[in-house]
Amino acid sequence: MGQWWSDENRYRVWLRIEVLACQAWAELGVMPAEAVKVIEEKADFDLARIEAIEAETRHDVIAFLTAVAEKVGPESRYIHYGLTSSDVLDTSLAYLLKGAAERLLADLDGLMAAVRERAFEHKNTVMIGRSHGMHAEPITFGLKLAVWYDELARQKRRLEAARDDVAAGKLSGAVGTFANVPPEVEAHVCRELGLKPAPASTQIVQRDRHAAFFAALAVLAGTVDKMAVEIRHLQRSEVGEAEEYFAKGQKGSSAMPHKRNPIGSENMSGCARLIRSYALAALENQALWHERDISHSSVERVIGPDATILMDYMLQRLTGLIKRLVVYPERMMANLESSRGLIFSQTILLALVEEAGVSREEAYVRVQARAMEAIGQKKDFQDLIRADDWFVERLGRERLDQIFDPNRHLGQVDFIFERVFGRS
Repeated sequence: MGQWWSDENRYRVWLRIEVLACQAWAELGVMPAEAVKVIEEKADFDLARIEAIEAETRHDVIAFLTAVAEKVGPESRYIHYGLTSSDVLDTSLAYLLKGAAERLLADLDGLMAAVRERAFEHKNTVMIGRSHGMHAEPITFGLKLAVWYDELARQKRRLEAARDDVAAGKLSGAVGTFANVPPEVEAHVCRELGLKPAPASTQIVQRDRHAAFFAALAVLAGTVDKMAVEIRHLQRSEVGEAEEYFAKGQKGSSAMPHKRNPIGSENMSGCARLIRSYALAALENQALWHERDISHSSVERVIGPDATILMDYMLQRLTGLIKRLVVYPERMMANLESSRGLIFSQTILLALVEEAGVSREEAYVRVQARAMEAIGQKKDFQDLIRADDWFVERLGRERLDQIFDPNRHLGQVDFIFERVFGRS
């Protein structure tokens, strides 16, 4: 991704736009075909020469055009004919953002494949579900991963839409009126670059498109952050249900040799903060003066490369982390059992209401009383329920045994997987 945003590649895109514009002018009979042929053959630049000229002119497009003209010769007078700098800059930015998005979508496909594989691997790996950080009811680790996959699928659709939206070029002149360049030139250049012409523009393509693109990256980074935070929680010493792969010879702390820290996940949480800040900068770029100012330009020189390069890094690193994530099913089951049956309180509540005809209010009070006793006296919740004749009389011992089976909560796992992944 870094090479995609290099100065060399950026100027190559500019050059391609200029040559394509000349070709369109020739097709319209405005430029001599022989001159355009010379331009096609000779158009080139030396990066160091552009930088030297820009140091004097303080204008990157003029420096670029001057360096190209030195290579082309007299026919260079036709290059940039009828165009303004933003015709080249905005069209090239659309092309570069579209290409960056394609690379990110490929990364996303790789991450989704890794999450899918681990989801099926742990489809039936029972663990405790948590709400507010507290034990709730049983789930499987595969279901947790299925939720991630489903969210990543939505992120892919958002990024595809943002890619298509930002892939809009313009060659409509200084204020977007086509006063010195006809729409046919714009149409030809955009078609050859795989872009669509912006239906209406000023000197620039309007920045709502770019704001939506960087916002999509920020929302995607939020999902990466969410996954990273969950992995960090699961790796906590008190939880210990999953952890990042710790390589032989790796060190976790300069002071404490025993440490194995979730550094990859922490790194991605930090990177997500940067991506979100880039989205804010893109949102600020929407409001410009009249038909254009350049307050957005300096921002985009930073956030375009930085956000996409960083997102590329995050997606690839998370993919590797998911593939090598170490999972501890025995610890998951031990943690589930550590609540001593309290996680089945809702199941008992519903059984009393549906099967025994007890009012919800009374059932709640009865179940909560035994639950608070179990917590306060560190007793087994199931033992307290089975020792209470009130529950036994209404549900029976055999039914109570069924209620405390964690697998009862997992009967719809196949249904959920089919909705997320389709029929396998």
